[in-house]
Amino acid sequence: MQDSAQAKLRRALAERTGTEPGDWYLVFKARYGMEQVFRTLRAARGDGRVATQLYTCCTAVDPITAAGLAPLYLDVSPDTLAIDAAAAEQGLPADTRALVIQHSFGIIDPASDARLCSAAHAVGAIVMEDNAHCVGRLSRGADGRPLVDVSVHSFGVEKMLPASYFGGAVWINPTWQDADLRAVVVRDLAALPQLDPRLDKAAQSYRNQLRVLTRLPRGASHALRTRMERKGTFEPAVAPSEQRAQLPYEPQGVSEYIAQQALAGLSNLDATEARHRSCVAAYLRVLTPDTPGVEVPAAVRAAGESAPLLRLPVTLASTDQADRVIAKVAQMGFYAVGWYRPLLSPGALDPAAFGYDPASDAWPQTARLSAGAVDLPCDIQPDQAAQIAAAVAAIAAGE
Repeated sequence: MQDSAQAKLRRALAERTGTEPGDWYLVFKARYGMEQVFRTLRAARGDGRVATQLYTCCTAVDPITAAGLAPLYLDVSPDTLAIDAAAAEQGLPADTRALVIQHSFGIIDPASDARLCSAAHAVGAIVMEDNAHCVGRLSRGADGRPLVDVSVHSFGVEKMLPASYFGGAVWINPTWQDADLRAVVVRDLAALPQLDPRLDKAAQSYRNQLRVLTRLPRGASHALRTRMERKGTFEPAVAPSEQRAQLPYEPQGVSEYIAQQALAGLSNLDATEARHRSCVAAYLRVLTPDTPGVEVPAAVRAAGESAPLLRLPVTLASTDQADRVIAKVAQMGFYAVGWYRPLLSPGALDPAAFGYDPASDAWPQTARLSAGAVDLPCDIQPDQAAQIAAAVAAIAAGE
């Protein structure tokens, strides 16, 4: 009997990470895998908080609120764009149920991650890494072993698998210290229902829908997209409900179609990562530590061209400069973005539902990094990256 695409996908993920296929669980979107873990965690340990960050997409916090837990926002480090380990080490509340390490743009800093794990485990919290931007990579300690309890990976839109728009995977560490909690997390992930056929159909139609929408005039495209969303025939990357701290569906598994698309993307991931590494190297040759007005995370510089980043994150001195860079890159024919400006991108329609006060000054580094954020493309040629970097340096210098 021929293996299913889902079985092949789990095996491919295991081979890539040096893990076991049976420790991988496939989900419709990564956010639903996170939600299911948090649901099980709350059922096992009661109400509480999840330490996370505002320098992220709203869909990374939705799983916390949808599961009935509360976000605990900590400031981020400019060196890693993840939770500042020093902030966590100051002492997490006793009701902290989990801590999420976000590997923004694919930045993995094992030293910082180890400190975050220690701080979380000291209060009995689990540690989840958000690997949405670096599918198939795990943060590892000096002994080579994975550091976290749960690792969540995405095959979705604007991630490292360019031909795949849906799907995600959750890896559960077999050496998770709390064996009883691990057992119920595994039980609940294994029991996820099959994907709703309507969602599978929407996933299969998505690529052609995008082709149509991008060819229509802006007004007509928006109107058609809105109609399709209301009818449930188009599945947006971020739904309006998700900007209100809600998730529109129950956690579900994947279909054979989604697994096939992800499997195809994984088969080309080595070449994709090589291209991204070459772009990172080209950017860093121009944007050196001496380049005035351009801040690159220290963890990126330390990793150098060994890091296959989804995008290269830089911070400019002001939002005006950041917007000028984005406009200039577009003029050059490329696509730069300002993740995560606003915070909880693409923005919280109901900040209170996220437990977030936009007027608060409690997260100074988060606010500063967001205000000047520009994220440069890494799916281009190295000479093109060098040209973009020169344009960034010129704008930062006031030219």
